[in-house]
Amino acid sequence: MALIHYWLVSMRGGERVLERLLDLFPQADVFTHVYDPDRVSQKIRAAKVRQTFIGALPGARRHYQKYLPFMPMALEELDLRGYDLIISSESGPAKGVIANPDALHLCYCHSPMRYLWDHYHDYKSSAGNLSRLLMPSMFHRLRQWDVSSANRIDGIVANSSFVARRIRKSWGRDSAVVHPPVAVEAFHASPEITERYLWISQMTPYKRADIALEAFNRLGVPALMGGDGEMFKAVAARAGPNVEVRQRLSFEELKQAYATAKALVFTPEEDFGIVPVEANASGRPVVAFGRGGVTDSIVDGETGLFYHEQSVDSLCDAIRRLEGWLPSFRPETAMRNARRFAPDVFDRGILQALDALRPSVERVA
Repeated sequence: MALIHYWLVSMRGGERVLERLLDLFPQADVFTHVYDPDRVSQKIRAAKVRQTFIGALPGARRHYQKYLPFMPMALEELDLRGYDLIISSESGPAKGVIANPDALHLCYCHSPMRYLWDHYHDYKSSAGNLSRLLMPSMFHRLRQWDVSSANRIDGIVANSSFVARRIRKSWGRDSAVVHPPVAVEAFHASPEITERYLWISQMTPYKRADIALEAFNRLGVPALMGGDGEMFKAVAARAGPNVEVRQRLSFEELKQAYATAKALVFTPEEDFGIVPVEANASGRPVVAFGRGGVTDSIVDGETGLFYHEQSVDSLCDAIRRLEGWLPSFRPETAMRNARRFAPDVFDRGILQALDALRPSVERVA
């Protein structure tokens, strides 16, 4: 068996999915474009990991994105003749391998490549002059490859209903939905709840830390904002005395912050979003921008509240509504909701998806 993952240079949601796939298939070989063993978990380091030729190119570990145009060729150069079961983990290019006709290939899609599709113009507008000049023709060809390689897959699993809709738009393929595994049992409720709101994420532009900060400053509510990224210094500089900004939290600090927060504020439009599930697993409600994967995980009016414009005014209104709604919130309802995303639920979903594909592959063979 082969597991194909786009790149292994950090531990984020996609790598947690890969870890769980290695739990399900411990003998699988892992293929990736770029591998930095110092930046991944022991579980991944214990696997047999092979790089495509991208990993041998100059500066690949730090600047792998610059080699995106060569990644389709790199995937197609992988010799997978000895493998009869392939699971690709797609967010960057991973699914485009060439498999045997009688091999089964399931793609677990975290997201079609955003920079090729719905976020293309955002990336283009923020790119340098040379990149903006090259992107139209280069990305046009990459989109053609992305669609054609989607037709090589026997089946696709999306990590949320939101991603399933994007797959249909981008690739013209239907997909089942299997939510990513969340370690819900690692979190706990607390009998002591503070007045402090919590915001946790990477401080990059699309996460919209700026909206959360401005809302906290305007309302004067106590808040903790945690996360690293290129916006960290700007957020820390603009934070009012009511807002504590932390670059890093230990896991124990994070669990305590979840469990004692009045509520989690979640501002981005995410493909899925593990943070809201962790907050519910800790028995706390979520105030979330009501688009993207969070519409699968949070039940509006039961385990949290949605706001529908990605603006400071809309978020402030939602926080005010939360204050009046909190007496009807039930922590046990939130914790029960989070259990839908436990790792064993993910396991069953992946195995069921494979079982559903086998009859059709056998008929073709």
